[in-house]
Amino acid sequence: MTKDSSDRGRADPAAWGEATRLVRGGLSRSPHGETSEALYLNSGFVYPDAETAAARFAGEAEGYVYARYGNPTVTMFEERLRLLEGAEACYGTASGMSAVFGALACQLRAGDHIVASRALFGSCYQIITAILPRFGITYTLVDSGDLDQWRKAFTRQTKCAFLESPSNPGLEIIDLEAVSHIAHEHGAMVVVDNVFATPVLQKPMTLGADIVVYSGTKHIDGQGRCLGGAILSTAKFKEEQLKPFLRHTGPSLSPFNAWVMLKGLETLKLRVLAQCAAAERIALALQDMAAVERVLYPTLPSHPQRDLAMRQMKAGGTLVTFFVKGGRARAFDALRQLRIIDISNNLGDAKSLITHPASTTHRNIGEEARATMGITEGMLRLSVGLEEVEDLLSDLSNALS
Repeated sequence: MTKDSSDRGRADPAAWGEATRLVRGGLSRSPHGETSEALYLNSGFVYPDAETAAARFAGEAEGYVYARYGNPTVTMFEERLRLLEGAEACYGTASGMSAVFGALACQLRAGDHIVASRALFGSCYQIITAILPRFGITYTLVDSGDLDQWRKAFTRQTKCAFLESPSNPGLEIIDLEAVSHIAHEHGAMVVVDNVFATPVLQKPMTLGADIVVYSGTKHIDGQGRCLGGAILSTAKFKEEQLKPFLRHTGPSLSPFNAWVMLKGLETLKLRVLAQCAAAERIALALQDMAAVERVLYPTLPSHPQRDLAMRQMKAGGTLVTFFVKGGRARAFDALRQLRIIDISNNLGDAKSLITHPASTTHRNIGEEARATMGITEGMLRLSVGLEEVEDLLSDLSNALS
């Protein structure tokens, strides 16, 4: 990263407050001195001479060589997110799922074993249980909150632990510090999908995690515009394992998407905290609606891991999961009656979105796996946006009455 062309002896970004990092972290202005981050829409780069080209390819000189390897706009996004997370290194990817797969596949080999939480997003579940086993990698799934199961699952072949907290869609909270301690006792790396909490509410590395992955498509973009992901790790892991794997397999983050996410990061904290406040109000109100059987939200007194959530997270998150009496038919009827909240499987958007996990995000994992995760036909997952809370409550009340 080159210095900002308008640099006037500013303080070390690592010493800045979180809001300042989100607005100015990673900023690298061109000689033109633009206020907004520059968007570099090019696939390749030219060199002043053959010697420079040779030196860059050999890793002996700094500079870009090809957009699949790096791009100035992507670098700014990576640096800003790295500063926010407090990590040594960040690697932008084409999507959240490419970040999950890349973080795991770059370090696992045939004969290795992975331990994962049973409560997983549908595509994460497929990677662990169907895709990695094709390459000779075995797995064990454990109940999220049962530390004894975590302890018993590790073997000499275990190289990695993978988990989500809060989980998708059941909002289960996992003791990141305890699981990281168990994994490290067995020499295993801990990979945390932190997409529901966002780096604003929870920083897994401070609790012992080695690698954190994000879908930038969700809260980081926050307005449903484009795909992107990121992997945060130590500089050593990035250089020795992650970079060689991703450079040659090609899940590159496009410069345009990186630019959109850079702008999204500027308002991330404002959006997430406002959405959390609204989500908590909605969760409390849903508990009193006759058509609702049960509500899951991390800060509710009824949540089984509320105390843990309050220790690990700054707020309960932007997602509310609730169960409608009457199964799929009644859940679908409620979705049909909504006039403001949109039916969509995305989340973290400025617009409130709702989905029926059993028939969408978790359809392909099968009925048995859904049952073990507590995903019933009456479950609905609500991603709370930035609308007036009273309007959202009225919409939900009308749809569920």
